[in-house]
Amino acid sequence: MTLLAFGINHTTAPLAIRERVAFGPDRVIAALRQAHERAGLAEVAILSTCNRTEIYAHGEEDLQRLLQWLIAQTSIELDDLNNCYYCHRDDEAVRHMMKVAGGLDSLVLGEPQILGQMKSAYSVAREAGTLGPVLNGTFQQVFGIAKRVRSETAIGENPVSVAYAAVSLAQQIFSNLKQDTALLIGAGETIELVARHLVEQGIKHLVVANRTLERAQRLATEFGAEAILLADIPEHLHRADIVISSTASQLPLLGKGAVESALKKRKHQPMFMLDIAVPRDIEEEVGELDDVFLYTVDDLHAVIDENRRSRVEAADKAEAIIAEGVSLYQRQLRALDAVDTIKAFRHQAEQLRQIEYERALRQLRSGADPEQVLQQFSRGLTNKLLHAPTTTLKEAGARGRADMIQLAHQLYHLSPDADSVDEQE
Repeated sequence: MTLLAFGINHTTAPLAIRERVAFGPDRVIAALRQAHERAGLAEVAILSTCNRTEIYAHGEEDLQRLLQWLIAQTSIELDDLNNCYYCHRDDEAVRHMMKVAGGLDSLVLGEPQILGQMKSAYSVAREAGTLGPVLNGTFQQVFGIAKRVRSETAIGENPVSVAYAAVSLAQQIFSNLKQDTALLIGAGETIELVARHLVEQGIKHLVVANRTLERAQRLATEFGAEAILLADIPEHLHRADIVISSTASQLPLLGKGAVESALKKRKHQPMFMLDIAVPRDIEEEVGELDDVFLYTVDDLHAVIDENRRSRVEAADKAEAIIAEGVSLYQRQLRALDAVDTIKAFRHQAEQLRQIEYERALRQLRSGADPEQVLQQFSRGLTNKLLHAPTTTLKEAGARGRADMIQLAHQLYHLSPDADSVDEQE
């Protein structure tokens, strides 16, 4: 059985590929159960964000079967997938998961949101019933190490998230946000962070659009914004100088025609549009329009690079913590192996004891001398317990396996000058 961390991310695949392998929240539970049944994975969890889709699994390794399942679940083709996927196994899978949870593998080094996203992936897998003892224990180790990375290094200080980078990019187009209106599409954690950063920069007016008005109103209340439904966006789009979108929609929400209409109403005043969603919320063709500055999550690299340079030292310390975490994970796995062996050893000893006990009980019931029965019981139990190791040690001696002889001394705490005992079998 193998532990796997399989996936694609922002370093291996462009947005056009990543959005074809994304799993929306409404699809994950069904996908997990199908992976369990059709890909032959004993345990499985799926992490799907704007920058990565990863499958964490434990089971008999059958990479081709996993690839075929993923192709069947998504719109990607095998050639495209072969060019961008990675697959880590066992210790390296654990190391990768720890780096992801700690923010070391993110587009934004130290990204604070990813740990919450991984915890959500864990919770969904539990709900789907596709977690078992191996993945459950692995996730607990991963979360513990990620917490240490956050608390023992400076990687999380003054975090520069994708949301922060989005607002920084907007400021390169509109230097004075105090005169601007921003339309935020979605009401998840990323949009909430975007709203917070925009308010901190003094944005003049915020409009939050969401599929359900209740969630939009929650953000609107917190940040003094206006709440609308997604269906109302065409009526309000012309008011927006800045549009930032991050939803889980599987289809685009804004097309070229709607944006053209908004530009006419604005008399072609420029619009900054940032699509953080994967799959994309804004049609790619919108970028062809004059007076529209359309960016995707992949365009945030320049802003992110500054953050990355400032966190290299913290990342080095985080890597050391992760190395400790992997070593601890290895020790615990070895300890689990030992536990299984000890259980088997004790079970075998108990079976032998029971056989001798029942024999002694029969003799007592037939009127045999109790002292004689006890002697036979103790001698018989000793012989049965020692028969297998004695035979194995004789064979080891004949083969010159001094290491096994020494191991026996360690296991049974034997003294080199111990008195010999006559073997009775």
